[in-house]
Amino acid sequence: MVLLFSILFQQITAQKKYTTDVLVVGASASGIAAGIQSARMGANTIIAEPSTWLGGMITAAGVCAFDGNHHLPSGIFGEFRAALYKVYGGPSKVATGWVSNTLFEPHVGDSIFKTIAASTQNLTIKYQWQFHKTIVDNGVIKGAEFTQTLTGEKYVVNAKQVIDATELGDVIANAGIPYDLGMESNEVTQENVHKGSSNNIVQDITYVAILKDYGIGKDCTIVRPPNYDPDEFDAACTNYYFNLLRQKPSVDAQKMLNYGKLPNNKYMINWPGFGNDMYLNIVEMKEEDRQKELIKAKEQTLRFIYFIQHQLGFKQLGLADDEYPTKDRFPLIPYHRESRRVKGLVRMDIHHIAKPFQLAAPLYRTGIAVGDYPIDHHHKKNPEAPQHLDFYGVPSFNIPLGALIPANNPGIIVAEKSISVSNVVNGTTRLQAIALLIGQAAGTLAATAAKENISAEKVSVRKVQNALLQTNAYIMPYFDVPLSHPHFEAVQKIGATGILKGQGVPTGWANRTYFHPDSLVKRTELAKDMAPYFLIQDNHQQKVTLSAAIDIIMQMAKQALGLNHQKNNQKVQLNPNHSWNYSDKKRVTQQIQTAWSKWKLGYFDEQMPLTRLEFAVLLNATIDPFNLKQVNHQGTIIE
Repeated sequence: MVLLFSILFQQITAQKKYTTDVLVVGASASGIAAGIQSARMGANTIIAEPSTWLGGMITAAGVCAFDGNHHLPSGIFGEFRAALYKVYGGPSKVATGWVSNTLFEPHVGDSIFKTIAASTQNLTIKYQWQFHKTIVDNGVIKGAEFTQTLTGEKYVVNAKQVIDATELGDVIANAGIPYDLGMESNEVTQENVHKGSSNNIVQDITYVAILKDYGIGKDCTIVRPPNYDPDEFDAACTNYYFNLLRQKPSVDAQKMLNYGKLPNNKYMINWPGFGNDMYLNIVEMKEEDRQKELIKAKEQTLRFIYFIQHQLGFKQLGLADDEYPTKDRFPLIPYHRESRRVKGLVRMDIHHIAKPFQLAAPLYRTGIAVGDYPIDHHHKKNPEAPQHLDFYGVPSFNIPLGALIPANNPGIIVAEKSISVSNVVNGTTRLQAIALLIGQAAGTLAATAAKENISAEKVSVRKVQNALLQTNAYIMPYFDVPLSHPHFEAVQKIGATGILKGQGVPTGWANRTYFHPDSLVKRTELAKDMAPYFLIQDNHQQKVTLSAAIDIIMQMAKQALGLNHQKNNQKVQLNPNHSWNYSDKKRVTQQIQTAWSKWKLGYFDEQMPLTRLEFAVLLNATIDPFNLKQVNHQGTIIE
């Protein structure tokens, strides 16, 4: 009997082993995007997810509205949004609430991700796998161990590359990788935003609820929750405002609900201020302790639901019965706005958003994801948190590749809300569309590193960016040269070199950066911006004509390839898609004139002043400085 029990015990506790190229821990917004991208690039990829849903905060947490990026439909985010349009019947059908241009039912989002995943070769998803610990060999992360939550079975996954896409950065914490948590003082960041001392305060969390309109005459009012007091929600809307010490609300009850109105008469209840936000700092807790604390967040939302039904009179609204597979009809996870933030190869702070083209470290050259939402922090439910952080207007921005790689890289890539940014910047990089794009970049980096058998920090920045551009992803956040533009890629590449710099303009809830494609090239600015790549003479002419541009290109070609010693008529290839005769201006001009028509740039005259778009297309096609000279993670050109 003892022997039989021992054999059975060994069978139950035996670890099952897998080997893969890329392991993604967590099917969060970043996690599912990382897994799809990695597999599409040919890397065998496993996603290990503790729940049965894909998409993290935008599905399993119920935050089913995209904050920002409406005009930047980059990569997998754009693909996912297009799928939503197809399901619902177009953009107008998902513009149902006023918090976003795109709102949807959580189960539809989960279904879209599962459909994409099912059609993706090289991708395996393991549901209900709870992360246990990392596997470390000589200081390098080689995989992770998991427990199947239903059966208790143990699993080991060995991988060439591991991506931490958990909601709270649990993998980097388990591996002992340095990270930050909470607010940094101004002495640390020099951001001039947070005036207090450093602390461990994180943003409020929310246990979102999805309510459904069950029709006139239906009474869906829940049992009065314990400790219910309507004054807790005083000033949530104008229909209930008595405490004049609180800021006067600007919306009535119906508009408050319409904030998160979804298709098919549903409502996302994620109301800030005097709604269902709650301060809980559970980041450093064990999973079982987190779940106990999260009961408080659910109770907070239940009280708010009762307030909506009983106090405001919306009795026909009840928890949706066709969204989540949970007994209480709540989402599977809460909405975490903040996580551990890894100490990365670079640290992105507010200066990199506010004035990216003016800093000594041009991190914008290494961009791999874009966003346009303002910095948005939730601290109203924590009286100890600073309530008047002096945020200033910021333009749209990109995220540097080095923010995804730990400073002392032990074989792991970081995604979701755990990338290397300041606490202030996390207020915008945490949002849904950006998280998808961070994940896509992480998957690109991991697949490339795995295929080349090198560590992530050794992968070429430009190689990652080129791979992303091939998937219709943005690496520069230009508003005025959209994805649909025929020369989108040329502008993205030249923009990322800094040879033609953009202009960032804070514009409220949809910030912008302009390339100004129709503006004329200015010779003085061009000479300055080209200096890190090539030395050209500033002849003090304000405009750059086509003839002058060809002279500049010939000069650049000579510097790049030593053409001053080449014979006439010899063709030299800089851009692999073109071959130009740089030794004879007349001949190269003829070549460019032929190409000009194919580029559909319109009128061709050697004496005409060039626009920024025309020069970008010409420079990209001839010299291709984006690929000719590599950059490191600080954005510095590698000679």
